[in-house]
Amino acid sequence: MFDDLVWESVCLLDAHDDDRLRDLLPALFAFQRQHDGSMTHFRGIELLVRRRFVYRFPLDQHPDYPRRRAYFDALTQYTALRTFDEDAEDFDGYDTELEDGYVDPPLLYCDAGTDLWRRMVDAGRLTGSDAVAPRPVALIDAVLAVAAAAERAGDRELIALWYTLGSGILVGLGVGVEELRAIPAVQELREIALRTDALSVPVPPGRRPSDEEVEAMGDECESWWYGLSGTTTTR
Repeated sequence: MFDDLVWESVCLLDAHDDDRLRDLLPALFAFQRQHDGSMTHFRGIELLVRRRFVYRFPLDQHPDYPRRRAYFDALTQYTALRTFDEDAEDFDGYDTELEDGYVDPPLLYCDAGTDLWRRMVDAGRLTGSDAVAPRPVALIDAVLAVAAAAERAGDRELIALWYTLGSGILVGLGVGVEELRAIPAVQELREIALRTDALSVPVPPGRRPSDEEVEAMGDECESWWYGLSGTTTTR
C-alpha cells in the first residue's frame, strides 16, 4: 500500500524535474520502511541511479572485497550486506538494512548517505557532488513537495492519499495543535488540500477516518487536520 504511494510520488517528482529529489528520497523511503518494511528500489533503479541517490559499482570495488573475495563471489541473488543478530539485546529492527550496501550480482549498490556510501567517498570512488550527502528533510516537507507537484499535475488523489494519513504520521506525535498550525509546511499542505478539495476525493477503504472515528480519537490535532471544510470527511 505505502510502497505504491511512495513510488507514485517519486515518479511524479522525477517527471516534474524536481532538483530536490535526491534530498527528498531518504524521507520518503524511511516512511515506506517504517510502515511496509519493504525495499523496492529495483522498481525504478535506473531512476534512482540517474538521480544520484543510488550508486552502482562492479562487485570487486567493495572495500572489503580483497579480504572477503570468496563471500562476494559466491553471491548469486539479491543480498543486503548488513547482518543482524535478532537475539541481541540492542536489536531494534531492520531499518538500517541498506547501510552496508546491497548486491544484485554482479553489481554492488549503495544509497547516498549510507555507511557504504561514506566508505566509497573515503576511498575516492565518489567525488564532487556525488560525495555530498543528501540534506536532511522532514517527512512533512517531502510530502509538501509531492503535493505541490500533484496539484500542478491535477492529481487530486495523490494529494488526498498523503493528507489523509493525518498529522500523527506526517508530523509526529506530541505536537500541540498551535505548534502544528504554525509549521510552514503544514500551512502550505493544508492550503493545497483546501484548493483541491482533497478530502472529497474517494480513497480506498480504511485510508480516511470517518467523522465519528476522528471524534473518538479525542485528538485536537487530528480534529483540526481533518476539519478542512466544516466536516471531517466527504465520501
